[in-house]
Amino acid sequence: EVQLQASGGGLVQAGGSLRLTCAASGRTRDDYSIGWFRQAPGKEREGVLCISRSEETTYYADSVKGRFAVSEDIAKLMVYLQMSNLKPEDTAVYYCAACGVLHESPGVKFTFGFHGQGTLVTVSS
Repeated sequence: EVQLQASGGGLVQAGGSLRLTCAASGRTRDDYSIGWFRQAPGKEREGVLCISRSEETTYYADSVKGRFAVSEDIAKLMVYLQMSNLKPEDTAVYYCAACGVLHESPGVKFTFGFHGQGTLVTVSS
């Protein structure tokens, strides 16, 4: 059974930075793609990014391109999300999750599967 645990959330001022961590366990990372989604209060889930294992490519949502960057330590089964130039609209609970990418012109659509508890990011203006 795969377990994913996100951590590192907190309160930050607009323009600031924060790094989230996802710890994975239970299965080798080669078996699935991993990404992040977020959910703000009263809003629908929004895909942030997906590291596609099959395509060996990382896809980002337009809303975070150029500000968020993901990295992995595969040996440690850790995924890091570096968030910079944060905006109040980035406020949400962030989850790491198994993910997929659908190519739908003109862009991509993310799908998400199993995930653990999220971590809250609050960006003040």
